[in-house]
Amino acid sequence: MTDAPATCEKLLSAAALAIGRDTPRLDAELLLSHLTGWSRTSFRAWPEREPSAQSAADFRALVQRRVAGEPVAYLLGQQEFWSLPLEVNAATLIPRPDTECLVEAALELPIAERALILDLGTGTGAIALALASERPGWTVRACDSQKQAVELAARNAVTLGLPVEVVLSDWFADLPPENYDLIVSNPPYVAEGDQHLNLGDVRFEPGSALVSGADGLNDIRHLVSVAPAWLADGGWLLIEHGYDQGVAVRNLYSDAGFDDIETRQDYGQRDRFTLGSWHL
Repeated sequence: MTDAPATCEKLLSAAALAIGRDTPRLDAELLLSHLTGWSRTSFRAWPEREPSAQSAADFRALVQRRVAGEPVAYLLGQQEFWSLPLEVNAATLIPRPDTECLVEAALELPIAERALILDLGTGTGAIALALASERPGWTVRACDSQKQAVELAARNAVTLGLPVEVVLSDWFADLPPENYDLIVSNPPYVAEGDQHLNLGDVRFEPGSALVSGADGLNDIRHLVSVAPAWLADGGWLLIEHGYDQGVAVRNLYSDAGFDDIETRQDYGQRDRFTLGSWHL
């Protein structure tokens, strides 16, 4: 890619060739759309249109960062989740579409119109904000142990006009005593030394939000063991986990005394989260 004037099509074709992974054309179109304000559809309708020299130069710079593996969401500073545009940055995980399966399951549970909900390790606030957008009668609280994540989730709540309270807390440690009708979490669940940590977008995401001990279950063990003290009678615990951890997590729920234990799958038909109800 040179600095000579170029049409959208020439820029996009060169960028896609340079990126050369997964969805190179889509990545390129998203980056150019972000810089020019032109829609992706317009690139096909008017391929001969020329961006400004500055936009072209900025585009090439972003493409080089993408070639190096930096996630598109971080380059754009935004990721959509549950049709909500969320600000993202390198302090948090990028919300994944498969986590929407957890939101769907939460919305299907027999929970009252007025209920108290907690999202542990909220990151961008994705899960909490999705639930608040669908259930205006629910009081939704979210927490994270990282100050940058708390600030980011709080900004997303304000931007979207959703009344989610975001607080700084290492899991339950700094929360006021409450009995929640639903506790949800997408905690770290990758094992130390897992080969996937050195691949793709994950290389750029915070390790503290990914890794959880030798088998990836340290944080889940903690959440399942402590959650009963924070759940109302009949309350639910939903936790996202790795595709190969379903049996282990169900055993943790069972050992802790949960009922109605079930592991459900994501859009790729892989075990992705486990739920259970708590009765006093």
